[in-house]
Formats: sequence, structure tokens, C-alpha cells
Amino acid sequence: MSEPASISLSIAGRYAQALFELAKETGALKALETDADALGDVLKTSPEFAAMIASPVIVREEQAAAVQAVAAKIGVSTLMASTLALMASKRRLFVMPQLVADLQRRIATEKGEVTAEVTSAAPLSADQLAKLMATLKASSGQDIKLNATVDESLIGGLIVKLGSTMIDTSVKAKLAALQNAMKEVG
Repeated sequence: MSEPASISLSIAGRYAQALFELAKETGALKALETDADALGDVLKTSPEFAAMIASPVIVREEQAAAVQAVAAKIGVSTLMASTLALMASKRRLFVMPQLVADLQRRIATEKGEVTAEVTSAAPLSADQLAKLMATLKASSGQDIKLNATVDESLIGGLIVKLGSTMIDTSVKAKLAALQNAMKEVG
């Protein structure tokens, strides 16, 4: 891991630990989970916002004002809004993606959940997602939280990542394996 990435994870980890412990003490874990999910959605859907918080060119006050406006718009709790204001004053907003991921991981662990990353070639129906969750729950013995994404380059099938296990049933992977097998023969 590169040194800047390690430093970012360290900074994000300290903020996440403090936020998590405060929320747990005050019984606000559900609100913290909602806040983390909402911020994660903003980071995924707004590349402009993600670029703004990472930019060393934008002055601290402008970053703080922008983050406060976004926080107010998505309705984060007072605890999260205060933390974001503190991060802005210390020029630590660049760790927000790592903070969100760390918070989501801590909350899932507290709830006894495991997050499964599911990538499919086409959007999965609610019925398909329910069956997949039931299958994963049966195999892991834990509650499952699904993060589903679509990648049309898979052609068909799924890629499921659950903890350190990855199952790749995509047509793309099967074609790549076939291509490698043909290279070995010829």
C-alpha cells in the first residue's frame, strides 16, 4: 500500500472510530448508518463533489460551505454534520470515501452483517436479489447486505464477493479461461 493511501486510511479510521463510539454511546447507530449510506451515494453519483473534497486548490472555507450545503440537503444528523465541519476545518475532507467505507464496515460488524459485492451484466430483479441473499445467508450463516452494481462487459452471469471469497460465473471470465486453455494447447 502506498504511503499516502496508508495515511488516508489512518486518518479516516480515527474519525470513523470516534464517530462510531459516539453514535453507539448515544444510541444513534441507525442515524449514523443512514448518514454513511447517504454520503456514500453522494460520492458515487457526484464526481464533482468527490473532486471538490479532494482538491488542494479549493480553499478551506469553500470546501466547508459546499460540504455543509450537501450535508443539509441530504439531511445528515448533527453528529455527522459536526464531524464534517471539523474535517473541513482541518482540511481532512479528502478522506471522506475511506471514512464512509470504514463506518459502513463497523456498523455491519456491530449488526452481525456481512456485505456482499454483487456485479451483474444486467440489473437484477427484486426476486433475484432476494434469492441471492437467501443463498448467501445459508452458506455464510450471517445476515447479508448486498451492494449490487451492473457491468455490461461481463456479457452474462455474476461476480459475487463475500469477505475473502469471490465467485465469478460471468461469461467474460469463462471466455478468458477458454482463451487461456487454447493458448496452452497451441
